[in-house]
Amino acid sequence: MEELFFSLNATIPIFLMMILGYVLKQIKMVDEPFIKTLNKFNYNVTLPILVFRDLFQSDFLLVWDTKYVLFCFLVTLFCILVIWFLAVLCLKNKRIVGEFVQASYRSSAAVLGIAFIQSIYGNSGMAPLMIIGTVPLYNIAAVLILSLTGPEAKGMNRTALKKSILGILTNPILLGIWAGMLASVCRLDLPIILDKTVNNIAVLASPMALLALGSGFEGRKAVKLVKPTLVTTFVKLVMFPLLFLPLAILLGFRNEMLIALLVMLGAPTTPSCYIMARNMGHDGVLTSSAVVSTTLFSSISLTVALFILKTLGYV
Repeated sequence: MEELFFSLNATIPIFLMMILGYVLKQIKMVDEPFIKTLNKFNYNVTLPILVFRDLFQSDFLLVWDTKYVLFCFLVTLFCILVIWFLAVLCLKNKRIVGEFVQASYRSSAAVLGIAFIQSIYGNSGMAPLMIIGTVPLYNIAAVLILSLTGPEAKGMNRTALKKSILGILTNPILLGIWAGMLASVCRLDLPIILDKTVNNIAVLASPMALLALGSGFEGRKAVKLVKPTLVTTFVKLVMFPLLFLPLAILLGFRNEMLIALLVMLGAPTTPSCYIMARNMGHDGVLTSSAVVSTTLFSSISLTVALFILKTLGYV
C-alpha cells in the first residue's frame, strides 16, 4: 500500500491540475488567446528559469553523466527509426505515416516531464540531461519525417530543416540548461534578491504548464482515426517503456535517472506535434487524437509503471 500511495501521490495531482485546466476552459474562464499566451510564457520564461535554477543550485560536474545522455539519445534514435520503418511497412494509409511516427516517439519531455519529476523529488532532477539527449533529436527528426511523408511530400524541406536547427539553437529551455550548467561550473553566487526572484518564477513553471496542457484539450478529435490512434497510444505508453526500462535498470540507472527515462519513454505525445504537422502540410487529425488519447491513458500507465518501479526498489 505504501508503494501504491507513493505512485498515486506523484501522478494524480499532475492530472488533477490538467483536469482543472480543462474545466476552466469549458466554463469559459480561459479562452484560446489566454491559453496561447500562457503556453508561450511557460515555454519562454518559467520552464527555462526552473531548469536554470535546479542546475545552478547543484554541482553540475557531479550531476553530468555522459553514459546517461548517450543512452537517452541512442534509445530515442532507435525508436524513431524502428517506428518509421514499421509505419512505412504496415500502414495502408501512407498519408498518415509522418504523423503516426512523430506522435509515437515525441514525448512531452520538457513540460509534463519536469512536472512529473518535480512532483516526486521537488526539483527537475535528471530532466535537463534527458532533455539534452532527446529534444534536439526530436525536432530534427520531426522535420525530416514530416517533409518526406504526407499528402504533399516533395522531398526534403530545407527551409523547415534550417528553421528547426535555428529553433534548437535558440530553444529557451535548452538555453536555460546551458546557462545553468555554466553558472554551476563557474560557481556563480546570485545576490539574495535575484535568487529569490528566480525561485519565485521557477515555482510557477509546473502548475502553469499543466493548466495550459489541460485547457488545450480537444477531446472530440480523439474519436477520429481510432485504430491508428490506439496503436500510437500503445506504442507511446506501453511498448517503449517495456522495451527500454529493463535495459536502463540493467545499465544501473536508478531513482531520478530512471524516472526521467520513464518520462522520456512513456509520457504522452507533446501538443507541439500538432502544430508542426499542420504547418508542414499534414491533416493533423491523427496527431491531435494521439495527444488526447496518450494524455488520458498516461494517467493510468505512468501510475502503474511508477508503482512497479517503487515496489521493486528502483526508485
